[in-house]
Amino acid sequence: MNITIIGRKCTPRESFKERAETKLRKVEKFFGPDADAKVTATVEKNAKIVEITLSKGGYIFRAQERSQDLEEALDACVDSLIRQIRKNKTRLEKRIRELSFDDVFNSADEDEAEFDVVRTKSVIVKPESVEEAILQMNLLGHQFYMFRNSETDMLSVVYKRKDGGYGVIEPSAE
Repeated sequence: MNITIIGRKCTPRESFKERAETKLRKVEKFFGPDADAKVTATVEKNAKIVEITLSKGGYIFRAQERSQDLEEALDACVDSLIRQIRKNKTRLEKRIRELSFDDVFNSADEDEAEFDVVRTKSVIVKPESVEEAILQMNLLGHQFYMFRNSETDMLSVVYKRKDGGYGVIEPSAE
């Protein structure tokens, strides 16, 4: 597994890096050696935050945990990723044939619920700037809003982040 460790507002210690690599070996058995993992450690006034993003074959798993200690946040993040993998085991198994989830989870006790789409909605997607889209999202009281970016002429999504900021999701060629 290709592991990249980044520090925001901090420089992760060598012991943290070693612990992250050791913990991610638990997850590597699900994805194999050609998966990519990005670990981001952030230090804020009152908390330490660890975010892990795993990707392989177009699938992305992401977990973010906060704690008073970076190692605790790292442990919780890895546990969260494993729960996500268990929850989606059946769906992933159908799509990623080379991985053997049955060998790893032959005693999984979680029920595999089907996705239950309860509503389908059609929207008119008009060209707007990112600022206009954020304003429209806030006026609607939504957590996200899809729009056609007037600068790029591509469909994009703005969303409200947990930290109070905003994010933009744009399509890429990869």
